[in-house]
Amino acid sequence: MNRTAAMKRDTKETRIRLDLNLDGSGQADLNTGIGFFDHMLEGFARHGFFDLNVRVDGDLQVDCHHTVEDTGIVLGSAIREAVGDKKGIRRYGSCILPMDEALVLCAVDLSGRPYYASDAEFTVPRIGDLDTEMVKEFFYAVSYSGQMNLHFKIFSGSNQHHICEAMFKAFAKALDQAVSREDRITGVLSTKGSL
Repeated sequence: MNRTAAMKRDTKETRIRLDLNLDGSGQADLNTGIGFFDHMLEGFARHGFFDLNVRVDGDLQVDCHHTVEDTGIVLGSAIREAVGDKKGIRRYGSCILPMDEALVLCAVDLSGRPYYASDAEFTVPRIGDLDTEMVKEFFYAVSYSGQMNLHFKIFSGSNQHHICEAMFKAFAKALDQAVSREDRITGVLSTKGSL
């Protein structure tokens, strides 16, 4: 089964092309126009073993909001499409990821019900050319368009780059676990019979 998705989204604010392979090797080809955001998406692809190609032409002359949020919408939609009917997948995934002084937990449930919760609070307005308030907007968009529960807990950290990067990498590891196949699962992992 080929677990891939090719997505397009065109608005007056952004033009996005995104290709995702859940069963890749961690290859990334990225150009969002935001260097630090590309760095975060590269870490997501590499540590989740996802192949990810993203091209965004956004209204960065305004700010980075539309580019980051819309990329989250498209990535969440691609995850939902690529995972398909969810038969035979683990559904749940979690990771506690250390990055130097930062320690971040991410937990995912591909439940078909969107929910986002996080206690991440950044103490600087920007990391590189990414507004830190957009980290929440990105993951919120992924969770809702991907129809998943997505939770983050920040246990420790002082370096804002480390905290943010640990969030993206922990999400990658948790999602990789959630989409992985388990031979013991027949159908979908739910007493309802569907997700």
